[in-house]
Amino acid sequence: MTIGVLKEPSDETRVSLLPEAVATLFKKGISTLIENGAGENAFADDESYQKAGAQVKSRPEVIQSSEIILSIQPPGRNEISNFKSKVLIGVYFPLYEVELMQEWARKGITCFSLDMLPRTTRAQTMDVLSSQANIAGYKAALEAANLYSRYFPMFMTAAGTIAPAKVLILGAGVAGLQAIATARRLGAVVEVLDTRPAVKEEVVSLGAKFIEVEGAADASKAGGYAVEQTDEYKRRQEQKVADSIAKADIVITTAQIFGKKAPILITETMLNAMRNGSVIIDIAAATGGNTPFTKNNETVRYNGVTIVGNSNLPATMPSDASKLYGKNILNFLQLITNKEGQINLNWDDDLVKGSCITHDGEVVSERVRPSSP
Repeated sequence: MTIGVLKEPSDETRVSLLPEAVATLFKKGISTLIENGAGENAFADDESYQKAGAQVKSRPEVIQSSEIILSIQPPGRNEISNFKSKVLIGVYFPLYEVELMQEWARKGITCFSLDMLPRTTRAQTMDVLSSQANIAGYKAALEAANLYSRYFPMFMTAAGTIAPAKVLILGAGVAGLQAIATARRLGAVVEVLDTRPAVKEEVVSLGAKFIEVEGAADASKAGGYAVEQTDEYKRRQEQKVADSIAKADIVITTAQIFGKKAPILITETMLNAMRNGSVIIDIAAATGGNTPFTKNNETVRYNGVTIVGNSNLPATMPSDASKLYGKNILNFLQLITNKEGQINLNWDDDLVKGSCITHDGEVVSERVRPSSP
């Protein structure tokens, strides 16, 4: 079997496999083709891939000669006809790209989108959302510290005392917890709001204050995402957020609802109450953001508040992001290949079935397939 690794678009610095992952496949007798320059933005040159046992080829050669093709971002529509009968693996957010998935199905592509993996204990080693969210939370705190016009920690100097920055984090999932830990290491005072009371212990163990809102809907089966809440809960939550945000210097928002637009947690009224020079890092920007003014992959200013909408923070740390993503890929490949290194799709496996979006000319994922009229 041959696995191909494509070079990502110019705005994506990560690569699906680093040379160390290629070496692992080589030892198992699996051939790997790497597109020219695929790893250069992650500081992995073509020579390092060749030393690991891969062959470096042009993009058309990689696509033509590979049975499984790895591409974090979707390939261009103009070349998708070349992927017929191939297995394509990446992170494609098919719930937001239904038309694209239908097109891929018509082209005969078998597509696995790893953001659709059931988020169970068994899937943890393949969970790209978690491995990349960990980086996003870390970088969000660093980005905030870089943009904020004051210190994060408290300083007592001969010239006077500097008060510590007050950080509010909305959402204590993987990204939120890492943002808490990083902000605390930088010396900030941190408050956290999450709809899941179960995360309180983790939040407090990291040195942050947990803001409790009573009456939250059960989110234990939402795979780390937020869930829709009642109007009464939203009212109480909004008041809690408003009280905390008026005192905050930095806000990091992470709340997303699986397959839906991100909830607006910071209203225009709340933004107007924030102090001049405050910073918001909105990790939920890809699905609309948690503020009404968030723009994906843009930084905007509103009433003296800097709002950063960056949905691809992991790409700002491409070496480790690629390393962790590649490990997720290696673990997933074990699910869809046999001991002889050949493709073996076991449809009785809930992880294989759950992450497969298109196969045999159809959209096979019930969550993606349009409902009948």
